[in-house]
Amino acid sequence: MLQTVRLTLSDTVYAAALRDALNHTCAWHIDSAESPNPGQPSVLVLDDTALARLPLPLSHPECIVLITHKNSERMAQAWDAGIVSVVGWDDSMDTVLLAIMAAALRMPVAHSPYAAHAISPNPAPVPASITPISHRPSRKRCKTQ
Repeated sequence: MLQTVRLTLSDTVYAAALRDALNHTCAWHIDSAESPNPGQPSVLVLDDTALARLPLPLSHPECIVLITHKNSERMAQAWDAGIVSVVGWDDSMDTVLLAIMAAALRMPVAHSPYAAHAISPNPAPVPASITPISHRPSRKRCKTQ
């Protein structure tokens, strides 16, 4: 199952570079959208303009990655909206990809055996069963001479 990343960025050159980096990182379904739809199950990568168009309160702010200029007012607004992944335009592409991956791990998932590992190509591991110890160790007597 591919996870969807929706890019809503006004800087088309940056959006193309991010799309290319995502294509080389993991198996993502990458979508570009004029206006973000927070009701769809996806990671939303937004800039300030796209964030301003979203209605508050946000339905899943933990799944949003905001790319913004680093000023305290903008970051405070993002924090107040519940967004925990905020990166700057001057951050490295690796930092932005890490924020997207972290948001993908925070996405609400349906209950299926592979849902927890949707970002990984490996199947979900089978948990080992731990059987309780049914007997208590007895006291040993020492022989003394």
